[in-house]
Amino acid sequence: MNYTQAIEYLYARGHEMETMNLGLSRILALTAACGQPQLQYPSVLIAGTNGKGSTAAMTFAIARAAGLRVGLYTSPHLVEITERMRIADGAEVRDISQDEFAHYATEVRRLGERLLAAGELSTVPSLFEQLTLLAFLYFAAQKVDLAVLEVGLGGRLDATNVSAPLVTAITPIDYDHQRHLGYTLPEIAGEKAGIIKPGTPVIVAPQSSAVMQVIAARANELRAPLLSLEEELSAALFLETVVEHEDAVSPLLGLCRLRYTHRQGEYDVRLGLRGRYQVTNALLAIHIGEALRRAGLPITSASINTGLQQAEWPGRLELATLPGAKVPLLLDGAHNPAGAQVLRDFLQEFCAHVPVTMVFGVMTDKPFGEMEEILFPAATTIIAAKVDNPRAADPTELAQRAEALGYHVLQAESVRAALQLAQETTPANGVICACGSLYLVGEIKGLLGSSSLEQYHLLPQAVPHS
Repeated sequence: MNYTQAIEYLYARGHEMETMNLGLSRILALTAACGQPQLQYPSVLIAGTNGKGSTAAMTFAIARAAGLRVGLYTSPHLVEITERMRIADGAEVRDISQDEFAHYATEVRRLGERLLAAGELSTVPSLFEQLTLLAFLYFAAQKVDLAVLEVGLGGRLDATNVSAPLVTAITPIDYDHQRHLGYTLPEIAGEKAGIIKPGTPVIVAPQSSAVMQVIAARANELRAPLLSLEEELSAALFLETVVEHEDAVSPLLGLCRLRYTHRQGEYDVRLGLRGRYQVTNALLAIHIGEALRRAGLPITSASINTGLQQAEWPGRLELATLPGAKVPLLLDGAHNPAGAQVLRDFLQEFCAHVPVTMVFGVMTDKPFGEMEEILFPAATTIIAAKVDNPRAADPTELAQRAEALGYHVLQAESVRAALQLAQETTPANGVICACGSLYLVGEIKGLLGSSSLEQYHLLPQAVPHS
């Protein structure tokens, strides 16, 4: 298959959320049939509800700063599916090429079809399972020194969980994907804690007592050393966070300087990722780095500082400058109530003095009424946008829910129309904030023609509906 054919074949498996088929039997059969590629290099496995992608990106940057050849596997992608597999080697950081992607996608397809014909698989592997095996094979062929793996959904039954990590980490756990993971926090925590391995260190972000109880019980059962970030911080010799309070158009808006000293190290760094909540992710990444050092990898305090400063994670409180436009654009993939609360806190802290036009697009399987209650008080103008995705909520329904809460909402039948309407209605001293879904963020990046948003063109006139 060429790249186009590979994409068509994989997407024909169905949307990865709508066709979710959790379980390890298929990925175990696939990896066994091709020599267990995921065991050919050390790895880190990161689960959680919010912050796991950011923590993975920071860990990746730390390993890169240490001079390691490192792979990063994340999901979902924003524009191109090749974003999910990334390699860093010194100064060079690149996504898997389209030719490489097509090559390994073809290998994975043939393997799945062979196992299916032999009766070793009962169903065709899912989109996510095939992409995960593709990443495993790619990283093995690239001879990485380390792979940083972000869990796709949950943990216990996620395809990434066939790895044998040197360290596991769990970011803050909250409600999300309840249909797959359970409807209580202890149930969700049990799924996330499924990544804990016998005797392998697990580093855990601050959690509610009910969640921490589940994680601690699992770690104790497997005799996995548990490092509680909350306990570490209470025993820290020094901890200080200073937040840049810059104008909304400044690239320094909302960036934090972290100073942290504990028994194992001393750190002083301006984080490359925006928002107070990134401090927790950075502290988690610091302890992941230290655990990797104890496991024998050449990671120093200096490389941790450098990595945290250089880390990039698009679509999460990403502030863009729009050539030719009068206002900046803040992109945030907040897609559940906890993520929405983080974004609202950011807007109220840093943008309370400027008009905020909120472009809101969300998936139907999310509690968007609750998300509207959290987000809309931080907005001056609200535009409900229809994301180009089969799971996308209809703008009319979004508007009706919001109007029942007392908010007047403009409607746009496409993201393109919503962006144009936002440009026309936002004052020169304002900011546009696009949020509610990573699919919304990805579509915006695709429309603007560049993941870095450096090339921006005014879009055709929208026809809004009030």
